[in-house]
Amino acid sequence: MHYALLGNSGLVVSRLAFGALTLTRDDPMQGLAKVRGADADALVGQALDAGINFFDTADIYAGGQSEEVLGKALAPHRDGVVIATKVMGRMGTPLVQAGLTKRHIAWAIDQSLRRLGTDWVDVYIAHNEDARTPLEETLEALDGVVRAGKARYLGFSNWSAWKVAAALELQRANGWAQFTHGQMYYSLLGRDIERDLMMMRGRYGIGVTAWSPLAGGFLSGKYDRNRPGAEGDRLAATGYMPFDRELGFALLDALREIAGELEASVAQVSLAWLLAKSVDSVILGASRPEQLADNLGAAALMLPDDVVARLDALTAPAELYPHWHWRNAADGPLEAALSGHGR
Repeated sequence: MHYALLGNSGLVVSRLAFGALTLTRDDPMQGLAKVRGADADALVGQALDAGINFFDTADIYAGGQSEEVLGKALAPHRDGVVIATKVMGRMGTPLVQAGLTKRHIAWAIDQSLRRLGTDWVDVYIAHNEDARTPLEETLEALDGVVRAGKARYLGFSNWSAWKVAAALELQRANGWAQFTHGQMYYSLLGRDIERDLMMMRGRYGIGVTAWSPLAGGFLSGKYDRNRPGAEGDRLAATGYMPFDRELGFALLDALREIAGELEASVAQVSLAWLLAKSVDSVILGASRPEQLADNLGAAALMLPDDVVARLDALTAPAELYPHWHWRNAADGPLEAALSGHGR
């Protein structure tokens, strides 16, 4: 296993993380949360044995049951692991039990700590944007969680780049605890964050962790044009993630060819491509030991530069305005004069 610092913090995390979305007691999330009891303990133990020290969950996963199951499994190892959980989603019928308000954040962190069986979490993540709550209110509330000792670090997930930049400026100006990183959807079939967020993170020095690195299971290698997915499986459950299916199948053809050349699996090549990018950690979601074992093999797979370039070219996201305008308006003579000087 390889390790990295989480964003602009000194926190050391494994570059492959364990995502606890699949853990539950009674399977309330069809196709996603289906690992129970001893099977859940075994998966967590398998991750620990492989050197994973970074475990990610959320209050809304299986209605809180993911936190309960993960907390119980990690209890004997609490001093040596990094636990991240999230806040934002609806956790009850009262209207106030959702969002990124001061009230909900203060209530939700205590509920998460109770379910996890711990006095503090390493990372507390704002799970989505809350358009109804002033950004200043959210950031002050998150700072209060850190000052109360209930979380050590903060993160965001599924936020737009402009809002992250605004948040970081407010955090700096007010002396509030700052975001260390963003947890974002990133895969060979989902490279949207490369347009703005990855450039923004270079300005502020924050990190990125990747969720759904196999595009909802599509890049696991078990799908093809004749087997596009079945009702009730993970791909169907995460089918809201948009991508061009024909491009996806063409990518799978290339991945199978590359995997054969490297004596690896399709999933391992897909994950290794992400590890070759500037991400701090890639979150694995597994429901079976053999699936987790295969994914863990990506840690030892170093893709040749030409393979990374081939996959880059095959899945390059379309240029949006104003990016294409910048490229077309570039000063050619100046670019040529500066070439070779790192600018």
